[in-house]
Amino acid sequence: MIIWLASYPKSGNTWIRTFISTYYYTNKDTFNFSYLKNIKQFPHENFFENNIKDINSAINSWDQAQKKINFKNKIIFLKTHSALATINKCRFTSKEHSIASIYIVRDPRNVITSLSNHNQLNFDQALEFMTNSKKYLINKKNINNFANFTFLSSWSEHYKSWKNNKQFKNFFLKYEDLEKNPIETFKEIILFINKILKKDNVIDMDKVKKIIESISFDKLKKEEQESGFPEAVTDKNKKKINFFYLGKKNKWDKILTNDQINLLNREFKDDLINLKYKIQ
Repeated sequence: MIIWLASYPKSGNTWIRTFISTYYYTNKDTFNFSYLKNIKQFPHENFFENNIKDINSAINSWDQAQKKINFKNKIIFLKTHSALATINKCRFTSKEHSIASIYIVRDPRNVITSLSNHNQLNFDQALEFMTNSKKYLINKKNINNFANFTFLSSWSEHYKSWKNNKQFKNFFLKYEDLEKNPIETFKEIILFINKILKKDNVIDMDKVKKIIESISFDKLKKEEQESGFPEAVTDKNKKKINFFYLGKKNKWDKILTNDQINLLNREFKDDLINLKYKIQ
């Protein structure tokens, strides 16, 4: 059965993966980029038997791919940026394949700054990206293979699709809480996972603290600069775009113009209120 690590792009999914891949898959207390291979991304071509030649084929293959993943009847963590959607009567996942999810949401005013850098978009393009209810991602390196087709929808609909899910258990957290109090937040995540795994609620706090220290933004950024990050993308000139971009310096009220802030506050007003984000 699958435990999903889900998020809208640039919302902190990788941070959670670094911790879980080290805590649950190794006897180490220091993170290494190689550990991320223990938590693979779905959808991905590696999970499909045939070349997926169009979007409909990709959607229709979700169920069969997850049946194959669950064939050994073990619990597996998978990362996804997919919305928890149903398209043409095909569900992204269901309780038959999934036992739980961990979803991390981030203030959209900080998402837009990271999204702009990662996708090389200006503000207007990034806003259109985040508010497009039909938005999806595909593998740009191989335009003939749609196996990586990921349906996002809008930022608002994305987080709601997971937050309002009643099919299986969901741990919903805010990036800002993880940033403010990582030890307590990761403890809560461990307790949630251990309950799913039917493990004792014994937490190795020494390991927790050492892992958190090793996955600080500054250390991850330094490691990327020295060794490269395997999941980094390239720009139109095939130059690597830094995956670890601003960290705690990503403060929308310091980066965005007043006009941009006012526009975002209007656009996401209901969501900001519901998620208890501050509106200036």
